[in-house]
Amino acid sequence: MVEIEIDGKKVEVPEGSMVMHAADKAGTYIPHFCYHKKLSIAANCRMCLVEVEKAPKAMPACATPVTQGMIVRTQSEKAITAQKSVMEFLLINHPLDCPICDQGGECQLQDLAVGYGASASRYEEEKRVVFHKDVGPLISMEEMARCIHCTRCVRFGQEIAGVMELGMANRGEHSEIETFVGHSVDSELSGNMIDICPVGALTSKPFRYSARTWELSRRKSVAPHDSTGANLIVQVKNNKVMRVVPLENEAVNECWIADRDRFSYEALNSDERLTQPMLKQGGEWKAVDWATALEYVANGLSQIKAQHGAGAIGALVSPHSTVEELYLAGQLVRGLGSDNIDHRLRHTEFAQTEGAHWLGMPIAALSELQSVLVVGSNLRKDHPLFAQRIRQAARRGAAVAAITSGAMWSGEHAWAMPVSVASIGEAGDWLGLLANVAAAVGKAQGVAAPTEGVTTPDSEAIAKALLNGERKAILLGNAAAHHPNASSLLALAQWIGRQTGASVGYLTEAGNTVGAQLVGAVPLRGGLNAAQMLGGGLKAALLLNCEPGPDTSAPLQGCDMVVTLSPFKANMDISDVLLPIAPFTETSGTFVNAEGRVQSFHAVVRPLGEARPAWKVLRVLGDMLGVVQPPYESSQEVLGQALGGAGAQVERSRLSNQTGAAIRVVSGPVDLKPVGIYQLDGIVRRAPSLQMTADAREGVAT
Repeated sequence: MVEIEIDGKKVEVPEGSMVMHAADKAGTYIPHFCYHKKLSIAANCRMCLVEVEKAPKAMPACATPVTQGMIVRTQSEKAITAQKSVMEFLLINHPLDCPICDQGGECQLQDLAVGYGASASRYEEEKRVVFHKDVGPLISMEEMARCIHCTRCVRFGQEIAGVMELGMANRGEHSEIETFVGHSVDSELSGNMIDICPVGALTSKPFRYSARTWELSRRKSVAPHDSTGANLIVQVKNNKVMRVVPLENEAVNECWIADRDRFSYEALNSDERLTQPMLKQGGEWKAVDWATALEYVANGLSQIKAQHGAGAIGALVSPHSTVEELYLAGQLVRGLGSDNIDHRLRHTEFAQTEGAHWLGMPIAALSELQSVLVVGSNLRKDHPLFAQRIRQAARRGAAVAAITSGAMWSGEHAWAMPVSVASIGEAGDWLGLLANVAAAVGKAQGVAAPTEGVTTPDSEAIAKALLNGERKAILLGNAAAHHPNASSLLALAQWIGRQTGASVGYLTEAGNTVGAQLVGAVPLRGGLNAAQMLGGGLKAALLLNCEPGPDTSAPLQGCDMVVTLSPFKANMDISDVLLPIAPFTETSGTFVNAEGRVQSFHAVVRPLGEARPAWKVLRVLGDMLGVVQPPYESSQEVLGQALGGAGAQVERSRLSNQTGAAIRVVSGPVDLKPVGIYQLDGIVRRAPSLQMTADAREGVAT
C-alpha cells in the first residue's frame, strides 16, 4: 500500500494505482470524461488535470501513478486553471445545442461546463461539421459534431464487447469516431455505449426525442430474458415504460446490460399487447369480461376432468415466468389431480434430476477463471453478460476451450475472445468429443476413463488447460441442456471435473430456469413431459407465457381446450381462450438466476388495459376449481410458500448438477433447434428495433 495526500486528506491505495483511484477512495471528485472505472486508461480528454507537488505542470489524475508521500491538490489555482483551459478547447467545436440534445439533463459535458466553462467563447471561426452516420437500429450517431473524442465507445468495443466496431479515423480536428467500411454496430452489448458516452454523440435511437430525463420516474426491476438476472432501472412517464438502463450490481451484471434487456421494452407498448380476455366462438375471437372468461375456463377444465380424468389436463409454462406464477400453475394442475406440468419446452431428454441445475459457482467468479471449457453453447449470443465476464478472464490469461458445432462457431470472432482450442463437431458428435477429453485427462492422471475415447491434439490441449491452474470450470450451454443425451454429457463432464478439480455447471437458458426447477415446474410423479404434452397427450392445456407454435409442428393436436395466459395476442391459431396477463414490468414477482440468487421486484407501471398479474389469475382459477390453497394477498406470500422462506440466496443443498446417469456415448444426427438471440421469448420477438438488427435477421428460430 502507498499513502498519499489529496487536498489535505491522507489515503492508502495499492501500489500501481492512479491518482484518480486514490481520489475515488478519498471521496474527492475530479472532473473527467475519458476515464471509466471498467475501461483502460486513455488520458486523452485531459479534463482531470491536477496539481502534483514538485511536478512542473498539471498532471492527468487518471494516468499518474501514486508514489509514497505524494501530495495532490485538485482545487488549487493551478489545477482549476488547467481544467478551465481544457474545457475551453473541448467547447471550441461543440455545437452547444443543449436545448435540442437528447442527452440534455444527464450530460457530463453540460454539467462540467457550468463549473469550468466561460460565459462566452473567444473562438470566432466557423465550427467544424461532422456528417451523421447510420450504424443500425439501436444507436443514433446523428449528431457526431458533439463528440469530444474521449474514445470510451472505442475502448468498450475492444475490451468489454470484444469487437472493435468503432474507431477513430483521421487526426487533429479532422478526427471522427466511425465504423469502418460502412458497417453497422452489431454487438449484443452495444447499447452500453450509449450509457458511457459522456455527451450527446451516441444516443438511443428507439428513445430519441421521446422524453426528457427530468420527466421520467425511475424504478428498479430485474431482466427476465437470460439467466444473468441483470438489475435494471426502468424509466417511466405517464404510466408507460420509456427507457431501460442498468442498475449497477457488481455481483451480477456490473454496470452493463445486454441489448435485449435494454430495448425489449418496445414490445410492452406495441399493438401486439392483449388487453382484454377473449374467447373463440364459431372460429372468431370475441372480447369478453374476466368473469365470463374464467367461468368458461373453469367449466371446461371440470368437464374434461370428468370425461377424461385429471391426467388429460396439463400446463406448459415458460421459464421466463416468475417463481410465483410457476408455483401457482403447479399447484393448480396438481390440485386437479394431474402431474402434467413442464417448463422444458425445448428439451429433447427429460431425465429426473437430483436438484436444480445451476451455474455451479457465483457469477462474479466467471471473471476470475483460469481455465474454462464451454460445451454446446453459442456463448456470446446465448449469454452476453456471462461471455463478457469470461472475456475479461481471457484478457487476464485464462485458457478458454469450446466443444461446439459449426453452426455456433465461425472462428474466434464468433465469441469475440481468444479461444485456445475449439473442438468442432455436429451436435451428435459432442459426446464423442467430450469422451476424447476424458481419455486425455485419464491418460494424464493415470486413471481409466469412464468410457472409450481417442486422444487427439485438441482433446490433449483441453485436458492440459483443465489440469492447470486453480480456478477452472466446465460449463454446459443451452444446446447441451436441450441435447437428446444431456444426462450423458453431464455425467461425463462431472467425471472430468472430479479428475481436474473443475466445477461443473449449466449456463441455464432463461431468467427463471433455476426457479422453475425449485418450485417443481416439472412432472414429479410420472406425469407427461413437455414433448409428450405437445405431441397430443392432453385434452386440455394451459399455456403460461409460452408459444409452442414457432418451435413445434402442429402442437397440441387433439386438445379440446387450449387456454393461453400471455401479455400478447399469442397462440391464436391453437387457443380457445386468451387471458391477458401482466409482463414483468406490470407485476411483482421473483426470478432465481443461474447462481441461485433470489431477486424480487415490483411492478413499475399499472397493467395495460384489463391485463392482470398471472399469479392472481391462477389463484382465482384455483379457487373456482376447488383447489385447496391459502388466501394469498400478495406475491410475497406466494414466494414464501414456494421457496420456503429462502432469503437472497437459495440453499446450496437445493442446487445440484450431480447425476447418476450412465454414460452412453452414441453418435449420429441430432436435431437441435437453435434459437436466435432475439427469438428467445415473446417480449424480444415483438420488439421492433431488436428485430431489425443483424442478429435477428440471421438468427430466426427454425
